[in-house]
Amino acid sequence: MSWIRAVITGVLVVAVAFLLLVVVPDQILNISGMSRSTKVLYATVEFSVALALMLYGLRRLQQRRLL
Repeated sequence: MSWIRAVITGVLVVAVAFLLLVVVPDQILNISGMSRSTKVLYATVEFSVALALMLYGLRRLQQRRLL
């Protein structure tokens, strides 16, 4: 794998991780019309599911030698 592809892949993985694990839960917490405990529950569930799916996806990419 060339170093350019490695850099691009690394940047994409970090960007997707930041989006799924920081931005989306923050947007959930800023929704109006729900109680705080409901928003925290949704943000926590989204974070946990996103983390699990990212770990699974990264492992699959490693098995296929794409990372």
